[in-house]
Amino acid sequence: MIKKGDIVYGKITNILGYGAFVSVGDYDGLIHISEFSDNFVRKIDDYVTVGQQVKLKVLDIDEKNKKLRLSYKTLNKTRGVKGEIPVFEIGFKTLEDEMPTFIEKQLKKEE
Repeated sequence: MIKKGDIVYGKITNILGYGAFVSVGDYDGLIHISEFSDNFVRKIDDYVTVGQQVKLKVLDIDEKNKKLRLSYKTLNKTRGVKGEIPVFEIGFKTLEDEMPTFIEKQLKKEE
């Protein structure tokens, strides 16, 4: 028996503007659009496709009607910084050594 907080695997059966429907064994589930990402979700198709097997977390259960409320984002979060991480040189250079490079960069900016 499925209970709140369980991790389940389901198959996406339909996608509408407000969410995706999922089949999880004998249960029908809904992943509301707000449960796909903490960021703005333009299209659910960017996250899942019909027929895809997905790993989900059970948020709520209606045993009487065999319905589940599911979350995609809790198990499929992409974390971290988007873009490249800057590379830094570690060490110390005196102001006297760095002054010509600094002046050259400033002159290029003014051009």
